Amino acid sequence: MFEQILAAQKRLQGYVNVTPIMTSRTLNQQVGAEVYFKCENLQRIGAFKFRGALNSISKLTKEEKDRGVITYSSGNHAQAVALVGRMLDIQTTIVMPNNAPETKRAATEDYGATIVEYDPKNATRKAVAEALQINKGFTMIPPFDHLDVIAGQGTAALELFDRVGRLDALLVPCGGGGLLSGSAIAAKNIDPNCRIIGVEPELADDATKSFYTKKLHHIKNPPTIADGTRTPSLGDITFPLVLEYVDEMKTVSEEAIIEAVKFFFYRMKLVVEPSGALGLAALLSRDIIPKGRAGIIISGGNIDAATMTMILNS
Repeated sequence: MFEQILAAQKRLQGYVNVTPIMTSRTLNQQVGAEVYFKCENLQRIGAFKFRGALNSISKLTKEEKDRGVITYSSGNHAQAVALVGRMLDIQTTIVMPNNAPETKRAATEDYGATIVEYDPKNATRKAVAEALQINKGFTMIPPFDHLDVIAGQGTAALELFDRVGRLDALLVPCGGGGLLSGSAIAAKNIDPNCRIIGVEPELADDATKSFYTKKLHHIKNPPTIADGTRTPSLGDITFPLVLEYVDEMKTVSEEAIIEAVKFFFYRMKLVVEPSGALGLAALLSRDIIPKGRAGIIISGGNIDAATMTMILNS
């Protein structure tokens, strides 16, 4: 799998942004460690998802591309697939919940995708998308449970290690586990002693429960502010990869997530969505006490004005 991540890095060269790595002296003094942030909030479409979407879609056959691509996503993967579709002249259809953030929906439409809305109270996005795939013959590119998607996501960690070298720990947000498993595979092959820690909200702790029980847990429509982690569970592919390559899972409160978004905004002048702030939330709340050198992947920055206003006024 590491070879697939290396191949993805070559495939994506010149198309993805080599996103910056930032530090905060204030944070370093506060936690007593050197912390390096990989800013995927500054990636194209504002999130790491562009990496996996481009890697997977660019590998499709002509016949698969001609059928059109379908996916299901609350926002970031939706935008990524829509943009790649526009770049490669491929028809894209996105199944999105009716409560998806407005900024993410608007951007997806602007990239030319056809949006199919559903009510998460009455259906699952995967089931809606699979029914459309069967009826219309689309090619499915799922948001995380796909080897080429995972390989693309792992290139973010490759770039981090290329720049900063050895790390004692790497903290990665976890929704469906695509970014976490890809990053963990990359990190363990580069620096086997690096401790990989997945972070998710307390209200959406299906991956943490799955990790420690070794049985796949599901949580339907978790009410967390971190909308990018509202996936019901890890996937058939990502679950065993997380078990194999990840060392630890941690959860953070909604209050800690909000404080992390505020820290990024006020202290580092970065716009980060709640899902992207999970690693920092774990440090600020002292759920994780880092030692030495720690890397944190900021997964995205797509936050709507209403949510940011609520957070900054809290």
